[in-house]
Order: sequence, then structure tokens, then C-alpha cells
Amino acid sequence: MSDPITVAERGDHLLVTLDNPGRRNALAPAMHPVLREALARAAAEDRFGAVVLTGANGYFCAGGDLNALSQRAAMTRDERRARIDDLHATIRAIRACPRPVIAAVEGGAAGAGFSIALACDLLVAAEDATFAAAYVRVGLVPDGGLTASLARRVPASLAARMCLTGDPVGAATLAAMGVVTDLCAPGGAVDCAAALAARLARGPALAQGAIKRLLDDAGRTAFDDQLDRERDAMADALATTEAATGLQARLDRIAPDFGRVAPEKEEKDR
Repeated sequence: MSDPITVAERGDHLLVTLDNPGRRNALAPAMHPVLREALARAAAEDRFGAVVLTGANGYFCAGGDLNALSQRAAMTRDERRARIDDLHATIRAIRACPRPVIAAVEGGAAGAGFSIALACDLLVAAEDATFAAAYVRVGLVPDGGLTASLARRVPASLAARMCLTGDPVGAATLAAMGVVTDLCAPGGAVDCAAALAARLARGPALAQGAIKRLLDDAGRTAFDDQLDRERDAMADALATTEAATGLQARLDRIAPDFGRVAPEKEEKDR
């Protein structure tokens, strides 16, 4: 596989495309370091305000490559765990990226592809797209954080049904529950995600990164502890150039122009 993932600059964001179309963009080991490198690049270069993640040829991602998965049975348990840890490192990189990451789903997302879509901050999907926790259909169990992501976002009965049957669920159903954040016409997911990325790129980068961290913490932190985290994040935010810009603009009754203040510069200024 020569180019398992393509990374393209789209002005204010990076467009990252899973590109294994012969297998509906099934995940291969070579994909993970490239994807993580793209996320690190977006974090390091302030001109990028977001990342859009999609799949080539009208399908997001079919999950793990079944041929590769079947070969893992001959590996030791530690070797099998290491392969799964590679996927999990990618999931953690999506969550840790200080830029908003937007999944743009055409066709469908299944198995680990569904896990990756759920790890993104926002999920844009074509109206005819489907989502499936398909692991059980080949005698496997979910990975990539899928059980946690589903349990936090849908009723327990639906999470159980999706994981125990592997049946696909339509984008409209998940949109009604808020899992899919934006629905668009078939073929329009990338354009819709790009418009959303442009809007986010005009926003305050430091505040967005802090919000991502707070939202991640909220699912596993006691309420009183989360109050403390919000207090500390707010106290830090109030001292930033972003806050000075935004507050003054609102006082002047104009739209704030945050620019893209580099985190390392902001830290030095404080």
C-alpha cells in the first residue's frame, strides 16, 4: 500500500483521507502513524484551525482488515495486544489533538471505523450513511473505545443492540440523538465538514483546546472535581490574549477576530 492516507492542506484546516478503497478504507498498520503524524502537524502549526477526517471513494472506513485480523490468531497475546494498542494510540491522538477533529462520513463506518468516527469531536454524515458496531458478526468484541463512546451518547439499550447484533443504524437515527452533529446530502459530507472547519478556525484556539480537555474529563470526573477543573481552566483563559480580544470585541459590539494565537507564544506572554 503506497499511500494509505493522504493529507492535504485546505487553507485553514487539514483534510486527512483514509485511502484504501479496494477494502472500503479498512485499517492497516501503516495508516496509524501517518494519521497520528497529521494530527501532530495540525497541533503544531497554528495556521490549521481544525482537522477533517474522511474516507476515499464514498466510504468512511470498514474497520479492521479481516485478512490481517485472521492472521493475528497465530500471534502471541502480547503481540495481539500491541496491534490493538496501535489503534488505541490513534484514538488517544484524536482526543488529545488541541484542534477540533471533524469526521466526514460518506457511505458508512463500521467496526474500528465507527470507533474512529466517534472519537472525533464532531461527526458530519451523509443522510444515507450507516454506522455499525460490526465486531460481533465475526466473533470479536469492540475496541477503539467504542463501548465507552456509545455508552456516553446513546441509550444503554441501543448501545447493547448495536454491539450484540452488529446491525447498522442510519445517520438520521444517530442525528436525532445528537451523535451525528450535522446531516448533509449524499456526497456533501466533506464540503459540510470543511464549512464547519472554517468556522472553527476563526475561533479561539486556546479556548477550544481547553474545552476539548474539559469535555474529555467530564465523563470520568466527579462533579466537584470537574468544578475545580473548570475553575482552573477559566482562570487561565481570562489571562490570555484571546480572552482580551473576545471580551473587548463584545464590549464594542463587534465580531471578535481572534486570529490564530500560537499556544507557545501565549504561554510566554503570561
